[in-house]
Amino acid sequence: MQNSLLKDLLTLSHEVGREDRGLAILGEGNTSVKLSPETFLVKASGTCLATLGEEDVVECRFAALLPLLDREQMSDEEMDQALLAARVDQGAKKPSVEAVFHAYLLSLPEVNFVAHSHATHVNQVLCSPRAQDFANQRMFPDEIVLCGPRSVYLPYTDPGLKLSQAIRRQTEAFIKKYQRQPRVVLMQNHGLITLGRTWQAALYTMLMAEKAAKIFAGAAAMGGPVFFTEPNVQRIAGRPDEAYRQRALKM
Repeated sequence: MQNSLLKDLLTLSHEVGREDRGLAILGEGNTSVKLSPETFLVKASGTCLATLGEEDVVECRFAALLPLLDREQMSDEEMDQALLAARVDQGAKKPSVEAVFHAYLLSLPEVNFVAHSHATHVNQVLCSPRAQDFANQRMFPDEIVLCGPRSVYLPYTDPGLKLSQAIRRQTEAFIKKYQRQPRVVLMQNHGLITLGRTWQAALYTMLMAEKAAKIFAGAAAMGGPVFFTEPNVQRIAGRPDEAYRQRALKM
């Protein structure tokens, strides 16, 4: 099982890291997979998604990282020490500084894979005054089917512990308000995170978010975009044929 999940994580990483997709280049972005209730694999700091190998992922303990979310403050040096201490293999590379939010998101029910990128067109929107419109509204059916009726949105937050805490806070508020888990987390002036039961779900959601951002920007240039009404969004989100399509796509 562990070898299969490692293979899936590498596949997800390589797909997200493809240069032609413009989702992540060089050391941008990170990915993770839940191995068990105790541990998960996450991309190592400074590695490249497109060329990620087995030696570039680190197995970490949830129990060593989740308590950090309740810390009021940590220095950069303390964070580095905590990341290194979380490794199952103390000879492995250092986990990404964003391993803490991966640990939190992987602890949500039925979330087995997490992908984070600095997608070009999504960031085009997130670096604009209309970022919240993109997070809270939907324009076409496939966007709803793959990305959900709306996304979690965070104002810019310094990467590291503060960002991980903001992601937990905003995600918990989203779940409480809408009684459903998000599929997309959007971070102003930073990028996006996608969650999935399978590696395909995390990838397809990211690709659809990037397509939606292209459509949003194009529509905005022509006086729009024109958004669905809330009843239309909920109708599409609840249609049995769309649920069937989600299952077929391994969502």
